Amino acid sequence: MRKEIKFSSYRKVPILLTNTGNSLQLNDSSVIISAVKTYLISRRKSLDEIVTFYPAMKAVNDQGKEVTEYENKYWLMLDETETQQVYPIKEMLVEEIKWRKWVDDWLVHLISPNVYRTPREALASFDYIVREGKFGTMEGFFAKYVGALAMFFIGKRLKSRHHLQDNVREDLYEAADDWVKAIGKHRLFMGGSQPNLADLAVYGVLRVMEGLEAFDDMMTHTKIQPWYHRMETTIKEAVITNQHQLHLPV
Repeated sequence: MRKEIKFSSYRKVPILLTNTGNSLQLNDSSVIISAVKTYLISRRKSLDEIVTFYPAMKAVNDQGKEVTEYENKYWLMLDETETQQVYPIKEMLVEEIKWRKWVDDWLVHLISPNVYRTPREALASFDYIVREGKFGTMEGFFAKYVGALAMFFIGKRLKSRHHLQDNVREDLYEAADDWVKAIGKHRLFMGGSQPNLADLAVYGVLRVMEGLEAFDDMMTHTKIQPWYHRMETTIKEAVITNQHQLHLPV
């Protein structure tokens, strides 16, 4: 909720707050992922230093609105040896950047028009949000009904802004199948035997729809389900492994 990020001049989520010596705020999901991944690989650099490689810039978008953009946000800030270890073939880096950018420029814009496609779907989406969120009785009531109505109309506006088809499901289906086609028949993930940051970006966006009609329709009408389930399994296994290494309860 807005009150939870009132400390920040950056008004979008996610926001990552760290305490690695100095209190540090990272904005923008792609920047957060790139910075943290760089830190995990290149421990010689501090997170404070790494963040300076992703400077914020003010720009004006096509609608004449001022927005914040970040330089280099799809790049890992590694030296030549580290880069070779992560991307032994140059095309792997080019492909990963291309599809991470595709997620931000296209895929993410398909979510709201699809989950708020009809008043019924908008209400179901906010019912899920209220059920999973920390809302009081009255707060939840207004969030569900007023929010659903508002997002239904916003979804229509976004549909027009991003030039989506009359049936926005078709754009979602095409995007899902484009992603599966890009991976091809001989790879489990775009990263090969293990996910790369493009896999993670696509999974993160699509996971938002879990439990909603749009997600079920996508799973039924596209070829993305096997890849999605592989991502689920791989992430769960990684979480369990990390918890064991840190001696945390699973």
